[in-house]
Amino acid sequence: MNTRRKLLLALAATLAAPPLATAQEKLRRIAWFSAGRAGAPSPFLEALVSGLRELGWEEGRNIAITPHWTAGTPEDEQRLAREMLASNPELIVTGGRNTAAVHRARSAAPVVFSFSGDPVDAGFVQSFARPGGNMTGIGLMSLELAGKRIELLKEFVPRIRRMGVLTRVEHPGEHRERAVSEEAARKLGLELVYAPVRSEAGFDEVFGAIAQARCDSLLVFPDGVMVAQAARIARFAVERRLAAVSGWAVFADNGLLLSYGPNLRDAFKGLARYVDRILRGAKPADLPVELPRTVEFIVNLKTANALGIKIPQSILLRADRVIE
Repeated sequence: MNTRRKLLLALAATLAAPPLATAQEKLRRIAWFSAGRAGAPSPFLEALVSGLRELGWEEGRNIAITPHWTAGTPEDEQRLAREMLASNPELIVTGGRNTAAVHRARSAAPVVFSFSGDPVDAGFVQSFARPGGNMTGIGLMSLELAGKRIELLKEFVPRIRRMGVLTRVEHPGEHRERAVSEEAARKLGLELVYAPVRSEAGFDEVFGAIAQARCDSLLVFPDGVMVAQAARIARFAVERRLAAVSGWAVFADNGLLLSYGPNLRDAFKGLARYVDRILRGAKPADLPVELPRTVEFIVNLKTANALGIKIPQSILLRADRVIE
C-alpha cells in the first residue's frame, strides 16, 4: 500500500470516528448547605454524590459541589446562608433546619431539600403535589411511621402505660405528628405526657417533668435539635429505665431502645434525582415533594439488656439492624 493510500485511509477513519472531547465538559455548580464541619465525614453528602454518579454526574468532570458547613446558632446559620448565596451557585442542596435558613435568605436559585418537618407548614412549598416556587425535595415526616413507632414499642414492652413525649412545638408539622401519636396511643391504652422543649438549654427541665410524671417510656419526635441531643436523651432514658423510641437510626445508635423511620442515607441519595432533573431543565415548581421510599427498623440490644428487657428472637429477626 503506497503512502498516499495510507494517508487517505487514515483521514477517512478519523472522520468516521466519534469526535474526542477537546475541552472539559461544562461544570454545573452546586452548593451543599448542611450542618457539619469541614474535613469531617458526611454520610449524607456521600450518599448524594453516589446518587449523582449513578445518573452520570461526576465531580470534576461535569459537576462541582461546594460544601458550606453550618454550626452554632440560627443567627450563624442565617449569616452563612447569605454567604453561600453570594457565591452564586446554580443549585442548592440542603437539609434539616438549614432549609429554613436558605428559605429566609430568599434564594433565587433552585433549592432541593430533605426536611424533617412538614414543608407545607414551613412555607417552603404550596403543596406536596405542586410545590409552586423554587424549592422541592423529600419530606421526612411520614405520619404513618409516627403511629407505627408507638405500636412497635408497645409490642416490645407490653408493660408500658405512660409515655413521655419529647417534642418541639415550633417544628413545622408537629401538631400533625402529635395528633397521629395520640390516636395510636389511645388505641393501645397508653397515656401520653407531653414535654415540649423550648430550647436546647431546656432539656433538664423537661427531663424533670417526665420523671415527675412517673413515665415508663419515651417517644422522641425526630428533628435536628433532638439529634444534637440524642446521646443526652439516651442517657436520661437508661438512667430512668424508660423504653424509648424515635424515628431515625441515629437515636438507636446513640442508645435509645428502638428507632423506626426513613432511611436517611437513601433519602439524601434520592435527592440526586431532583438535582438531575433540574440540571436537565425541569423546574422545582413542577417536581412533587416525595415521602421517604425506604424505612429502617433498628434495635439496640445493648440498651435492652441494660433495661432488663427480653426481646424475642422472632422480633429481632424483623430488624434491619441490631446493635449489640
